[in-house]
Formats: sequence, structure tokens, C-alpha cells
Amino acid sequence: MQNLRISLVQGNTRWHDPAGNREYYGDLIAPLHDITDLVILPETFTSGFSNDAIEHAETMDGPTVAWMREQAAKLGAALTGSVQLRVDGKVFNRLLFVTPDGELQTYDKRHLFRYANEHERYAAGRDRLTVEWKGWRICPLVCYDLRFPVFSRNRFNVERENALDYDLLIYVANWPSVRNYPWKTLLRARAIENLSYVAGVNRVATDGNGHSYAGESAVIDYAGQAISECGEHEVVTTTTLLAAELKAFRDRFPAMLDADRFTLE
Repeated sequence: MQNLRISLVQGNTRWHDPAGNREYYGDLIAPLHDITDLVILPETFTSGFSNDAIEHAETMDGPTVAWMREQAAKLGAALTGSVQLRVDGKVFNRLLFVTPDGELQTYDKRHLFRYANEHERYAAGRDRLTVEWKGWRICPLVCYDLRFPVFSRNRFNVERENALDYDLLIYVANWPSVRNYPWKTLLRARAIENLSYVAGVNRVATDGNGHSYAGESAVIDYAGQAISECGEHEVVTTTTLLAAELKAFRDRFPAMLDADRFTLE
């Protein structure tokens, strides 16, 4: 497993403007060509977090999926983020993970944000996704999933050489500034308990519902230390995750060997 360069794109998502957001985020990520391995966009990056955006949800053969494939090919890097997508008559808050060769994998947000009635408008996903990229095992999740540690638990697997399900846990989010402390705290908790790097990507500014977002996107290492923090403004940062240091820490502190066994219903 080689080192992995990941880029966090902390942007000011335009409200209900998919075409405008594709142009906006396209401009932000264009300079990353050939200098990164993975680009991470926020949750619902084509519209902002809105129940009303469901009326204009795209399909898997719509412009945003095509745009993500195009951008991944241009960048020579994987690209991920979530959008509202209509599938078989239901609309999901669906995370897309696209590689430069056009391969696409998806994860549908399992934990819908009841406080904002997301559960009344969107369909919930069920299964966790783990993708392999550049020798890394990556588990990408969406926003509110951060509050549910059982779902993200990094399980010990005797059949895997690295012993754990994943090496990098990702959360794409629209996490309001009023709950900024839990955002920062839980990112660190997920890293510590899962012996894994964690990347959290949030948006900034104020959305069409008047909710403000402080950003505070970050990359956290396996010991809970922040190795990259984005602050409260529009920014794109690239961080290198060190494979050898991750392995050495797990070898030195193999807490996964004492983890509880369980089955998630």
C-alpha cells in the first residue's frame, strides 16, 4: 500500500443550482490535475441540503453522474460526493465514488436526518460501501451517519492482510455551524475507535434556508490528531496519508484484536 493524496473541497454550494454548482466545483478542482489521488466534495454538492430539491432529483444517466466521470478522467483521480438521485421511483441522498476509468460505485445515506424531516422525503439506504483505490480500503459515508458509530465500526477480519475492513473513513456533509463542536469531536472519535484515518468535508457560508455552515473540514489521523484543518472559508487542501505510519500504529496498538463481535441488522 502506497501513500495516498486526498483533496478536501470546502465550498460554498449554490442553492438549487446544479448546473452552476458543476461549473463552480469544476473550477475549484481543476488545479488538482495529477497532484492528487482522491478528491472529496461535500454532501448534496449540486443543490445544498434541501428537502425541496427532491423535485428536481436527477437519474443515474443524468448530467451530474456524467460530469463526475468527466472530472475524474480529467483529474486522473477518484472523485466522490453526494447528490439527490431518483432510482426506481425513490429519491436517495446518494454518494458517488468515481475513478478515472469511469468505474462508479454508490452508497445511499442510511441515517436520514429526522430533525430536518429528511426521512419523510428521501429513501434510506441499507448497506455500507467499501471501495479499493490505490491499495487503500475506503469507507465513504454521509453527514448524519457520523453520529452512529456501530455502522462505521472497523471490524477485524482474519482473512485480510491488514486485519481491518478499511484504512480511510470519509464523511461528506452539510453540517450546520450551530453543531460545530459535535462535528469536530465525532470526527476524532471515529478515527480513534477505528484505528483509521478520517476525512470530513463540510460546506461553508449560508444556504437558502438561512442555515450557516462553518466548514471545519479536516483530516484526522488514527490517533485522533488533526493533520489538516480547513477553517471557515472556501478552500481546497491536499494532504498525504502515510501508509507505513498507519500500519506501524496498528501493529504497535492492535486494539482491534479485542473488539466485540456483532452483526448489524
